[in-house]
Amino acid sequence: MPYLFLTRSREDVQSLPESEQWSIADGEDSFWSPENEPKLITWSGPKDPANPLNWSHARKWSATLLVSCFTFISPVSSTMVAPALPEIAAEFNIKSNIDQYLVMSIFLLAYALGPFILAPLSEMYGRVVILQSANMVYLIFNTVCGFATSREQMLAFRFLSGLGGSAPQAIGGGVLSDCWRKNERGSATAIYSVMPFIGPAIGPIAGGYLTQYMSWRWVFWIVSMADAVVQILSFLFLRETYAPKILATKKKKLQRKTGNQMLYTEYDQPDRTFPELLRKNLVRPFRMLFTQPAIQAVALYRGYQYGLMYLVLASFPTVWEGRYHQGKGTASLNYLSLGIGFVIGLQFCGRLIDIVYLRLAKYYSDDGRPEYRIPLMVPGGLMVPIGLFIYGWTAEYQTHWIAPNIGAAIFAIGLIITFQCCQTYVIDSYTRYAASATGVTAFVRTMAGFSFPLFADSLYRSLGLGWGNSLLAFISLGMGLVAPALLWFYGEWMRAKSPYCAGDETSHV
Repeated sequence: MPYLFLTRSREDVQSLPESEQWSIADGEDSFWSPENEPKLITWSGPKDPANPLNWSHARKWSATLLVSCFTFISPVSSTMVAPALPEIAAEFNIKSNIDQYLVMSIFLLAYALGPFILAPLSEMYGRVVILQSANMVYLIFNTVCGFATSREQMLAFRFLSGLGGSAPQAIGGGVLSDCWRKNERGSATAIYSVMPFIGPAIGPIAGGYLTQYMSWRWVFWIVSMADAVVQILSFLFLRETYAPKILATKKKKLQRKTGNQMLYTEYDQPDRTFPELLRKNLVRPFRMLFTQPAIQAVALYRGYQYGLMYLVLASFPTVWEGRYHQGKGTASLNYLSLGIGFVIGLQFCGRLIDIVYLRLAKYYSDDGRPEYRIPLMVPGGLMVPIGLFIYGWTAEYQTHWIAPNIGAAIFAIGLIITFQCCQTYVIDSYTRYAASATGVTAFVRTMAGFSFPLFADSLYRSLGLGWGNSLLAFISLGMGLVAPALLWFYGEWMRAKSPYCAGDETSHV
């Protein structure tokens, strides 16, 4: 008779002395039991090395950096094509300015829709297999964009590459939630969060020089080469982080070894058919978007800020080529001001976000709450409008070129601080369903990035750079004061009513 694991509940197992706990990783057991009886497969204890939370810091950081690289590369594609739009339009006989912009922005449209499918799939099949599969879709279609011979082919390939490229923003937050504990998650989230901002800022610089000295087709091929390197590294070094997937894999291994098909994990739902599980997982992000006030507040605030970034990016050619009469290559260098601001904000927030969290937890004598991520949103929320005011009015009066760049850098610092705080708050609040939660906020954020530049030209033509940016800054200032206050005073109450925060979804099926 084969030996099996005899467990009662996860709490019962972890309450035993460590020497008496048995591991699902090495196949050792302490008890015999009859064959084909229901047995719970769980972690061997609080220090089980199979649990991603117990991985070494080197392994955790390798997972974080690889996911961050994916998250950097796909946003580069969203803006790297911008300097090449005139050449693409000329070759494909695209007359309308809106059609030209659509070549760039259709990527963002797919980028916004993808998380609604990929995030819940990652909570069914695991993070890594979905991330790598989706990235292969991005890699293939981004590469064939360089071989497009018509406007229709370009739009189709850009849309499909955007779907695949959306995987990191849909799944990355879940990976961080899986392997970092809440009191050490801030620094990892800071690295991951800065990538969707640095990518769009750096993309036009590279795109400008590639278009000027090579061909617009190399804009796509160079990015695909970099992505292929990251894909190979992920195949070699990125391991599964999702606990239900890890336990399910080990359960199947034991079932083959012992012949007992009654083994189960705490995440199993044997009464559900595959179509029911698929429906529930695919519906979850939509339900979270429309039923979770905490997610709605974060998504709207972060979405507005992200839309502002793309609107400012859309105004750069008008400012530097139109008002300052700089050449395409020289004008593209001004995007560095945003990149510098993002790096400064990363250094500031990445170091302080965990320190503030731990000090507030000590002050309030508890284990920490997601609301302890909120305080840094206030200075970040103030820097965004300040940067917009400086950028808008110095460009309006054509002061020395360094002044609008300083405003853009301050704007970028505020953006990355608020983004990191919002991202970490969502991950802390919806730990098990972090992929779905971050996917929902990513949808709102990316739709804003897609739509805001559509009215940039008419906004600045009607109000000018000074008052146009001032209007955006006043709205940002109001949201920057309301959103943190709402989350700080009512966040815990909203989370207490959410079964997604508790990890129990039975009432939402």
